[in-house]
Amino acid sequence: YPHRATATYVCPNHLGGFLEMVLPLGLAFTLASRFKPVLKVFMGYAALAILAGIVVTLSRGTWVATALSLVVFFGVLLFQRGHRLASLALLVVIVGGAVVILPHSFAFQTRLRQIDVPTASNGDTRAELWQAAVKIWHENVWWGVGPAHYDYRFREFRPDAVQRRPAWAHNDILNTLTDWGVVGVFLVGAAWGLLAWGVVKCWSSVGGGANDLRGRRSSNKLAFVLGASAGLLAILAHSVCDFNMHIPANAILVVTLMALLSSHLRHATEQYWARAGVLARVAASLVLLGAVFYLAGQGWRRTREFVYLHRAEAAPNFSAARTALLKQAYAAEPMNPETPFAIGECYRIQSSEGGDNYRELATQAMDWYGRTIKLNRWDGYGYLRYGWCLDWLDRFAEADPYFNRADELDPNGYFTMANIGLHYVQLGDYAAARPWFERSLRLEWENNPIAASYLQIANARLEEAATNGMKETVEAPGR
Repeated sequence: YPHRATATYVCPNHLGGFLEMVLPLGLAFTLASRFKPVLKVFMGYAALAILAGIVVTLSRGTWVATALSLVVFFGVLLFQRGHRLASLALLVVIVGGAVVILPHSFAFQTRLRQIDVPTASNGDTRAELWQAAVKIWHENVWWGVGPAHYDYRFREFRPDAVQRRPAWAHNDILNTLTDWGVVGVFLVGAAWGLLAWGVVKCWSSVGGGANDLRGRRSSNKLAFVLGASAGLLAILAHSVCDFNMHIPANAILVVTLMALLSSHLRHATEQYWARAGVLARVAASLVLLGAVFYLAGQGWRRTREFVYLHRAEAAPNFSAARTALLKQAYAAEPMNPETPFAIGECYRIQSSEGGDNYRELATQAMDWYGRTIKLNRWDGYGYLRYGWCLDWLDRFAEADPYFNRADELDPNGYFTMANIGLHYVQLGDYAAARPWFERSLRLEWENNPIAASYLQIANARLEEAATNGMKETVEAPGR
């Protein structure tokens, strides 16, 4: 992401998601807290620095979400008698700075103009990802296709413009609808709705009096409830065009803010104050202890898997050392379908070198690809590579069903089409191979060596066959 701020994040959109949640908190504690004036000055400076960080992420979704949250934030404070003047002054500073600086920013103007540019022109494929998400959701409207299944099920509905792995739908609401269906969206929506109801219910009890220059008679509870609510509103709006809820740092902050907001309900009514008896405390302790042991076991297993996978990445490509490390990762976490696929790739490449044991290596590769297929029947690449191994072992008739299944699971993927074309080359059917290569190149021209090289071979063989056929016709007796 050249010329865009990312800080410690990979993507600037997710840095924007984090900052848009923190900004209202900084502003709220500056304007409506009981902090001392010096601390308020530092808080205000930090808030302005955060606002500048939001601008330089060049994330349009962050800009819109931040603007929405600030409208709500200042709209509420302007109706609070004690905070009206200070809020109005800060609002004038923010708006005035935006009016003076942003029209002269080339990067800002460029990103802003891209909102109206067609998707193919600026490389933004969100609309295609959303359309695919709706199609996937129609597979199971009520319950969804399964948690974290969007990435794999996407290939079946892949549009021409998206030839890379999307991972997520770039819309957390649609992603939830796809993975969990209407029921899942209702449950998640109910959580947000109950949180909003709780904020409204406790609002009158957390409000403070007027705020003077020394910070007296103000309420830190009011500052937090207002700032956290505005921040959560921002991330919720941003979720329409990004996947911040799938970024652990941002998701943890969201859950933390929601939990702290919920705790303010105790100020609204005494019915939330209760003394737990001995049995209740023992039961709660046992539940927490069980959760700790379960999560610790899961964490240790994932940690071992991560360590072996990290070491495997450092080992030479497709080497015996990498294969051994990947097997250790698979032993630590046998439910990850990508690990046996990577092991199969190691054996497949070793077999393709043509040593005396190439058949044994190809058979081992098929075994690991078979495990991938069992763990994830929606991954067409497992079928694709299994078919390749069958071709390599001259078992062409057995390979056809696997390539057909790969085509069903990824009918518009350039990589799948190139490998199906390669299958027909192995059969010696260059006329059948050519349209697969041509279609593959139309979908992906730059990074497609298989289709580019083998299309030339197929054309050359077809021209050679046509030339030989013409010679035989001319030289035949009686012609």
